[in-house]
Amino acid sequence: MLPETAPTPAAAELPDSDPTGLLSRLIAIDSVNPDLVPGGAGETVIADFCGRWLAARGFEVHRLERRPGRPSLVAIARGTGGGRSLMLNGHLDTVSLADHDGDPLDPRIRDGRMYGRGTFDMKGGIAAMMVAAARATADGPLRGDVVLACVADEEHGSFGTEEVLESFTADAAIVTEPSHLEVTLAHKGFAWFDVEIEGTAAHGSRPDLGVDAIAKAGHFLVALEDLGRRLAEGPAHPLLGTGTVHASVIHGGEEPSTYPAHCRITLERRTVPGENADSVERELTAVLDQLAASVPDFRYRLTRGLHREPFEADPEAAIVRTLTRRAEQTLGHPPVVRAEPFWTDCALLDRAGIPCLLFGVDGEGAHAATEYVDLASLDRLTDILTATITDFCS
Repeated sequence: MLPETAPTPAAAELPDSDPTGLLSRLIAIDSVNPDLVPGGAGETVIADFCGRWLAARGFEVHRLERRPGRPSLVAIARGTGGGRSLMLNGHLDTVSLADHDGDPLDPRIRDGRMYGRGTFDMKGGIAAMMVAAARATADGPLRGDVVLACVADEEHGSFGTEEVLESFTADAAIVTEPSHLEVTLAHKGFAWFDVEIEGTAAHGSRPDLGVDAIAKAGHFLVALEDLGRRLAEGPAHPLLGTGTVHASVIHGGEEPSTYPAHCRITLERRTVPGENADSVERELTAVLDQLAASVPDFRYRLTRGLHREPFEADPEAAIVRTLTRRAEQTLGHPPVVRAEPFWTDCALLDRAGIPCLLFGVDGEGAHAATEYVDLASLDRLTDILTATITDFCS
């Protein structure tokens, strides 16, 4: 159980002109992704709120909603011309409220932390980038455009950022996913595949007629484990290490007295720069073809599913240098440079030709029962983003 709120100003009483106050307003809005949780609230209400907040501060607000009830916002502070444009990107959706300690929509503050669903992942980043953009443009426009992309669906399929990038671009971008105030310049990608092992159905009393697809699948699972070992021993990316592979889901069989005709294994291959879905498909095909040549009656079908590319930033990119310099000034030391094992929308921005990096708050509990943001880091993030916007777009 979480401790009771300390005798500091209640989150609901904080003004929303500072990041803590704005974050408290965002946490109180249910924005569970309905593609993860059937019946989830989606992004409509939180997009409405963000749109009003930004419009009141002079931003030009565009609403994108190809999928009804799943809006993304793009808010622009137009520049006077001749400067570089900067996009700040963050996702509005959260994972489930179930199994969260306490009321996940009640932003509670204690010991310098705010607790609640989305405080860390990633409404803290949304609040910081909104306040920073408002502060950086409060005294008038910069030379370049400041673009805020508050997107839907990052927690599932990232169609929000994909939809935004069809109509909007920028000279650089910052994704404000949580990073513990460390500069994140790379992350892994992933590729999902289904392997359908084909057997022959027969009565359990007729082994002469049946081919057990589940038993044949066992050969593949052993080979998959061996592939994982070989990956771990292979060439490593300097920040991300090596790619990985694991079996995620297995389905097979109908009843105890029948030889199973099919067994389907869903697997995930986490990729590092230099790997992609095509290279993974070739890798898996080689494994499966070897089994087909060496295991009697081994037959398979390989089907590619959802896949996302890994990401790696240029450490010499202007936006990386600008943010790193401003972070060092605020933190009092050079920021740690790191990579993440999970996937983010950085890869989509990079693929669209927008140099970018990931930089966000400190805290813990993404997708966990207890989630919190360190409020001092939220203030520092807001200060760093404000200075970065001003420098980059002036």
